[in-house]
Amino acid sequence: MSDPHIFVEGFKALVIGATGTIGQAFCEALSNDTKCQSVTRLSRSLNSGFDLELPESFPEIVENLASAGPFDLVIDATGVLVIDGQGPEKTLRALDPLQLERYFKINATGPLLFLKALEPHLASGSPCYAKLSARVGSISDNRLGGWYGYRASKAALNMMLQTAAIELQRKRPGMRVIALQPGTVISPLSSPFTHHRHDVIDAKIAVRGLMQAIMSMPDGPGAHFLDYQTHSIPW
Repeated sequence: MSDPHIFVEGFKALVIGATGTIGQAFCEALSNDTKCQSVTRLSRSLNSGFDLELPESFPEIVENLASAGPFDLVIDATGVLVIDGQGPEKTLRALDPLQLERYFKINATGPLLFLKALEPHLASGSPCYAKLSARVGSISDNRLGGWYGYRASKAALNMMLQTAAIELQRKRPGMRVIALQPGTVISPLSSPFTHHRHDVIDAKIAVRGLMQAIMSMPDGPGAHFLDYQTHSIPW
């Protein structure tokens, strides 16, 4: 990471979804940052009982993480595009109520309920909460249609991030909340949809850009929606 550096010497980070392609790249980048004192990793495979569809487990999971905090930087790299082998819907005829509900639980309500549980363990001063979103969650940028559940869940996530930012900044005026667009990253999540695309990038490149976006983002008000090239995305 290059200056300017928004975190003080010895900052503590938490990466949620730490064993996914992008989550691993974030963990690696933070582990190589000389100013980062510790990187706490959270994922379904590392932490028994962690499931974004089971928010009743969040208080206990957060309590188990508390000794590693308070956290100056939280990166949530979770998300789902394909559910039980079923990809994003292309038409109204393909909509399934259970699949829609799961998109919202995993991509929107689950992460925000986890933030609710985690909030007391954020550092005072100027902590940063960064959540992977998606450009297709931008309502004003939607010109192709399709992908109903994924688009809608990411749009809902963005609204909740903005709302949470407004509230959290009352208590911590220097807090930053960011929705991050990583680009189309080479990963198991994207592989079924990238056969004929030429804009697919490596996770390390995406994370390098996303860290630059985090570092360059100004203090509030509200949340910001940025891509891995540090460009602002319309909500």
